[in-house]
Amino acid sequence: MSAPASAWRAALLVACTALVPHPGYAFAPELPLGARQTVERDSELDSFDAPVGRFANGVLPSVTIEGAISRRAWRIGTAGMTPLQIIVPLRDQIEAAGYEVIFECSARTCGGFDFRFATEVLPGPNMYVNLARFRYLTAFSGPRDAPDGAIGILVSATSASSYVQIITAGTGPQAEALLPETAVVAPGDAAPEPVPLPVTGEALLEQGHMVLEDLIFATGSTDLGDGEYTSLADLAAIMTEQPGMRIALVGHTDTVGGLEPNIALSRARARSVRQRLISGYGIDPGRMEAEGMGYLAPMASNLTEEGRRRNRRVEAIVLSVE
Repeated sequence: MSAPASAWRAALLVACTALVPHPGYAFAPELPLGARQTVERDSELDSFDAPVGRFANGVLPSVTIEGAISRRAWRIGTAGMTPLQIIVPLRDQIEAAGYEVIFECSARTCGGFDFRFATEVLPGPNMYVNLARFRYLTAFSGPRDAPDGAIGILVSATSASSYVQIITAGTGPQAEALLPETAVVAPGDAAPEPVPLPVTGEALLEQGHMVLEDLIFATGSTDLGDGEYTSLADLAAIMTEQPGMRIALVGHTDTVGGLEPNIALSRARARSVRQRLISGYGIDPGRMEAEGMGYLAPMASNLTEEGRRRNRRVEAIVLSVE
């Protein structure tokens, strides 16, 4: 084990050794130097669907925990770390605190794209998930069939940095004591609004996904408008340079209208983009999937016209690079 990895592991093992499982206790990891908390959202009374199995046959097995919920994410600006290097010390911490790990998986064994989008993930830029390099862990306190607390840990790594999301859940106060949900960013470290990056091979592989910013769809239409789109030309060039790359094209909408129609609309738009890459650039259809999320994964507020505009988008997500 390298010196940085040993130091990272030792630092993590310091935390929580004196803790005992307690409903609603917010697991407090000791993260390495350079880790920056990007967001914290606490609810006194909420629910969390903790995954307890891999995504298969259209279903993600989960157990719903109700009570106080804490959702937090960090960015670790250290290059070269693997998801396993990060999650193993965290696993040791939660087991030392008295929790039992009941499910753990890596990107492909989790179910890849389907698992990630069926699992609760804090929105970017606070949390990024590289679909080719992530790990997930669920731990319970109390009986497996009726846990009084749960921890869900998601770790994702890129070539330059890593991201950690920790959700803790347990029994909270009664409904009459409910406090408003808060969204707190670490002091002096406010998360900036996402800034669209150019679609380059390096950026796409670094982030694991990119928004195709310049696509134009007529209002209410699922057909991609005629004309040349720089984002598609760049994406096609990247895929030509990386013949082993597989991607998912994922459509998103704003919150105008019902969920099911928006999911259908977003999926149809993603399929239209996929077809343009096939017919216009000769990309192998077997290397691309097309899915729709409707309004379930916003990147901005739907309370403003500008936010709704940004939420109407198609993203390219890297599934694998062989």
